Formats: sequence, C-alpha cells, structure tokens
Amino acid sequence: MNNRSDNDTLTVWYDGGCPLCLREIAMMRRLDGAKRIHFVDVADPAQPCPLDRQLLLDRFHARKGTVIYDGAAAFAAMWRAIPVLRPLGELARLPPVLWVLEAAYRRFLRVRPTLQRWAR
Repeated sequence: MNNRSDNDTLTVWYDGGCPLCLREIAMMRRLDGAKRIHFVDVADPAQPCPLDRQLLLDRFHARKGTVIYDGAAAFAAMWRAIPVLRPLGELARLPPVLWVLEAAYRRFLRVRPTLQRWAR
C-alpha cells in the first residue's frame, strides 16, 4: 500500500521513442528504489498529458504537487527525489548553477536528433 500523497510523488514525462531518454529513465528507475517518481511515457498516445504532448516530447518536464518544472529544473527536481542524486538537485536550486545547467540542456537539445540517430 502506498501512503504517499500525490504532493509527495514526482511525475516525470519522458519521450519513450527516444533511445537516449529510455536509457536515462532506466537508470533513474534503478536509482529510485523508494518509488518516489511516477514515470509517464508521453510517446504513448494513451497516456494523458497536462500540457501539449509535443511540448512534453520536445522538452523534459516534471511535476511535484501543483508545480510543473521543465528543462534543467525538471532534471533537478528528479535528482532531488533520488537520495544519491539529491545533493546535485539541491545544488541546482542555486540560480547560477541552474542557469549553467539550463544552458547545457539547451545545447544538448540542438544535438539531440543526431545523438538519437547514433543511438538507434
């Protein structure tokens, strides 16, 4: 029985059609032994989406309670939910650190299609 409320669970939306995303989520699932994260494959049209599906496929999103995070902030929220990664997630709360992570994430998004082709 799960005594955790919806406000305690982090929901992460990921692109199940992306081989890079699948590897990342598989690793996060292994690290999330306490099952604090609910992973949702938005490439599956049967899955409900709180935002535009294409937006969720194009950019990483997570929600905790009523707060929706995107980009680097969503990764940081996911890291905070996993004890071994929590220090990195807490560090990302600092605006300069989050700014650097977001800049790196935006650069990654530009090369993501090429990396996806290589990973297939």
